[in-house]
Amino acid sequence: MAVLSEEQTMLRDMAREWADNESPVSAFRKMRDAAPAAFYDAGAWQAQAEMGWAGILIPEAQGGAGMGYVSLGLVLEQLGRTLTATPLAATAAATSALLLGGSEAQQAAWLPRIAAGEVVATLAIDEGPRFAPERIATRVENGRLSGTKAFVAEGDSAQLFVVAATDGLYLVSGDAGVTRSPRRLTDARSHAEIVFDGAPAAKLEGGGPELLTQLTDRAAAALCAEMLGMAEAAFEQTNDYLKTRVQFGQVLASFQALQHRMAKLFTELELMRSVVENALEAIDSGKADVRQDVSLAKAVAGETLHLVSREMIQLHGGIGMTDEHDAGFTLKRARVLEAMWGNAAWHRDRFARLGGY
Repeated sequence: MAVLSEEQTMLRDMAREWADNESPVSAFRKMRDAAPAAFYDAGAWQAQAEMGWAGILIPEAQGGAGMGYVSLGLVLEQLGRTLTATPLAATAAATSALLLGGSEAQQAAWLPRIAAGEVVATLAIDEGPRFAPERIATRVENGRLSGTKAFVAEGDSAQLFVVAATDGLYLVSGDAGVTRSPRRLTDARSHAEIVFDGAPAAKLEGGGPELLTQLTDRAAAALCAEMLGMAEAAFEQTNDYLKTRVQFGQVLASFQALQHRMAKLFTELELMRSVVENALEAIDSGKADVRQDVSLAKAVAGETLHLVSREMIQLHGGIGMTDEHDAGFTLKRARVLEAMWGNAAWHRDRFARLGGY
């Protein structure tokens, strides 16, 4: 487990308290049933911004807190526990593009507004159904960007897109030359196909392949933190259910076979926490092998969350298969996150290649 500063501990506890009290799973259910255009509660997002979460990565001089990815991960983990629908992870990934490759003018124009929660930002990278950052056809001519991006997270409401083109990364405002088509995925969150048709675009400095890799790795690490929170909550809910559900005259937790299954989940969760926190710490410290750390974290997180969410359904029995129970929300969100920014197989392959295997 990561060693946290006093400030980080307070941030984690605040996020946990807010998620439990202000954004429980019932709030997600309410949002899903209402189906707002943005696919998140705008009031809840503003509350998150007011607590400083939108500016966790942004330097204090530009209205943020400058706390880094470990701190961001602490918040996303707690929001993941209650399946909170929020554009925080997508906006943080786009924020990294500005911090790593934005000019002073670009940073001054966007970062204070992002920190205040006025702007939702996102990455627009993939052009097909699978993560393939090497397959980019989007082009820029005379400062105008044209192309199509598939399944853009928070694409329904984003005011700023960081777009991958054939010659680098570009900032595109969402108010001109942008057409959005919602894509309804199983997790009831925002995913949109975005068509850019001559949209005004401003290139990021140093926006080559290395910057693209840095951004997608940061996006993947942020998802891993959310996945960790989801897996922890699924384990806790299942464990509580086994301790109270009586079958054949006995509490389910008394059956040794079920104890063994829960013990396996516990050990896998401990491993998951270790690799996810290591990846976030690697980003903050600027380690040379960040790519390997992120790939290890995403592969382990994907496989572990898949296992825990599946076992949650299995061990809840028939009730776990109904929409009335929250287990289905975890399963559906898990399957989407497993595929985003590279599934376990993709990251295992990259980890092996980076290691020279």
